[in-house]
This record gives sequence, C-alpha cells and structure tokens, in this order.
Amino acid sequence: MSAPSRPTSSTRGRGRPTAGSIETRLARAGLPPLPRTAWLEVDLDALLANLATIRRYAGAGVPVQPVVKADAYGHGAIPVARALQAAGVEGFCVATYDEAVALRKAGIRRPILVLYPVPVAWATEAARRRIAVTAGDMALLEASLAAVTAAHRASPATPAGPAGTSRASRPLASLRIQLEVETGLGRGGLQPPELLEAAIRIEAALGARLDGLWTHLQAAEDKPGTSAQLARFEAATQGLREAGIRLPRRHVAASGALVQDGVVAYDGVRPGLSLYGLVPDELLDVIPAAVARALRPVMALHARPVRVADLPAGWGISYGPTFRTNRPSRIATLPLGYGDGWPRSLSNAAEALVRGRRVPLVGTVAMDAIMADVTDVPGRPVTPDDEFVLLGRQGGAEISAAELARRRTTNSWETVTSMAWRLPRVYHARSGPEGIRTLVSGGIG
Repeated sequence: MSAPSRPTSSTRGRGRPTAGSIETRLARAGLPPLPRTAWLEVDLDALLANLATIRRYAGAGVPVQPVVKADAYGHGAIPVARALQAAGVEGFCVATYDEAVALRKAGIRRPILVLYPVPVAWATEAARRRIAVTAGDMALLEASLAAVTAAHRASPATPAGPAGTSRASRPLASLRIQLEVETGLGRGGLQPPELLEAAIRIEAALGARLDGLWTHLQAAEDKPGTSAQLARFEAATQGLREAGIRLPRRHVAASGALVQDGVVAYDGVRPGLSLYGLVPDELLDVIPAAVARALRPVMALHARPVRVADLPAGWGISYGPTFRTNRPSRIATLPLGYGDGWPRSLSNAAEALVRGRRVPLVGTVAMDAIMADVTDVPGRPVTPDDEFVLLGRQGGAEISAAELARRRTTNSWETVTSMAWRLPRVYHARSGPEGIRTLVSGGIG
C-alpha cells in the first residue's frame, strides 16, 4: 500500500495587500492595520438608516431609546452609542450598571436606563451619574431608597461651586427610578399591589424620583397575549393615576412590536435587534417582506486564510477528526473559532462565502480556527489573498444571522451578541473606514 501524498501549502500573495484589501482600505483612511485577518465590519450608514426607519414606524415625535446592552448586541457599545447620539436619539437602554458607566465615561450624555435592578451599593453613584435604574422587586427598592436617603442626609445642601469644585461638595442628584410592571413576561417587574406601594415610597423618599413606567412583551406576534399584557399595563397606569401619583413617561415597544402594525408607542420605544438591521426570528414569516427589506444588517464577519493547503484523500481535518477528505482537497484555514463566538455546534454544519460562492466549513470548530473546503471554487486556486464572508453579503450571495441561528438552534440575538470582544471591529460608512476597535487599539471604540 503506497504512502499517502504529502500536503502542500500555498503562500502565494501572503502579506501582499491587494487594492481592495482591508489593509489598503485602512491605510487610505489613516488607520493602523488589524492584528489578525478575521474581523467584523460594522456599517454605521446602515445603523443610521435603520434608526430613520424605526422613527417612521414609531411615529412623529416619539422618543427613541436604543438598546445597546451586551456591547450593542456585539456591534460595539461605545462607537454605536456615539454614532446614535450624534444622530439625535433621545436616550439609551442597557442591562447592567457598569454598561451605563462605560457609556458615561465615553462621553455619552443622553439619558441612560438600566433595565434591571442594580446592586444597592451603586445606587448613590447612579444618582451622581444621572443613570436611571429599574425597580422590579420591593425589597431591593427599599434598600436602594434607604441608601440614597442616607446619602442625601449626609450630603451638604450647598449649591455647586465654581469650576474646579470637587464633586463631593455638590448636592446629590435624585436617583431616577423606573418601575417595571409585571404584565405576563414572568421575568421581572412589580405586580399591581406592589406597584402602587413602590410609587408611593419613591414619591415620599428623599433623593429619589419616579422617572418611568414600563413593561416588556412576551411574544409580540401573539396578538391576544400582547393585548392582555397591554390591558394589564393600562390597569397599572390607571391605578397610579387614581391614587394621585404623577404619571411618569411610559414605554413598552421593543423590536418585535415596532416591526408590526399598530405600534403602541406611548412615550417612547426601545429598539434593539431591529436597530442592527435584524428582524426577530419568530416574525420573519409574519411581517411583510417590505418591512424586512427596509432594515439593513449592520454587522458582517470577514476573514482571510492563514493557510491554504492541498491535502490528500483520507486526511483528517481538525480535532477528532470529525471530517476526513474523501478526495484530494484544497483546505483554507480561517483564524477564528469558538474563542471568537463561532460555536462548536457549527462544526461540519455551516458554510462561508468566497468569490460570491458558498463553500462548506469542515472539521471540528477549534478555539481559534475553522477550515473551509475550497476545492470546488472555480477559477484560479483560492489563496491567502481571498476574502471570506461568514456573516453578511458577498456578491449576490448572503449568509444571514437568521440562517446561522437556525443552524445552531438559537436565535439572531445570540448569533450577533456572542461575537467576542477580541474580534477586531472595523467601523465604516460610505466614505470608507472611520475607526477600529481591537484589544490593543481604541480607535473610535
């Protein structure tokens, strides 16, 4: 039995940027090269176009408060928030206190709401930074009120001094508290008997202010269920009104409600997934195609090979191996893996685009590498100069977040949000790249 032929590698073009390469594009924009040849492209023009679309759906004059939690769904919270602030959004929503602080430190001055209760230890600091917090549990609310009340009693009630006066000598701002109403999601919020009591406690507390009233829909496409939730929300609102409580601003609609007819905007909307150009998976076959087309995906995942090798039949690819070549094959290694948010569940179950053509990804996904079988790509052999797209468009072909979600039995939210921090982000507009974010280079991020 003859020995198998040895693998050979292609190094043609390695390290020589082509006219349209990411290196050339960044150099023309005066930006440094990326530290690796796998990166996310974030389209700021698409982001702002989606914001304009959402404003049309919400209605004239309705405040838009984008959700930028979880690093803006993987897109990069700070550069995304900066672009949206410049475009005039009325505020932002995040999930955690430190997400809000990071935005403040990055120069975001618009109102910020933390959608979950924050640890009591940070209540006073949230007031100082003018970060609104959510109350969804009476015990946590009472502890937060006690903390800010004590801080206000200890704080000197003197007006702010001239420039240069320390923050400690200035009077504390009131903690802005928004009440989440439990209308049927079963995850958070106060039920009606508690809600009225919470509002009364906030109104009476020193150093606190009732800033909002909101709820979250369980399944926006479920019309009867949504109607029942809205009825409970209206009843909660009426209960506060009848008790003489000053009615704060109210908001309910997130992406699922925004892309459907009959948006109940109240005093603001909280777009999340739709802002990033994606339709909630459960609505893809429900909403009109024109609505889906009006949203432009903001994120794309690109890579160039770090090796392209000709391997003989019977050669194992990656760990296991879970895949062996059944013919002489040309295999391209792309430098990203589950350490970057490309999950092992996509092993032998996904594709990539190269030269506008789909090619299979083969072998087990490693922490830092995935392999593409490019044997059947027509024309000259694929080399390290070829750019692959794993999420997004290339030519007339597209791999969508929804497709990747189906392949890994999850949803589009997780698909984009799981993109790791270590993946470089390139932020671009029609004019070209505007900034980058890497582990070692801040860029506009």
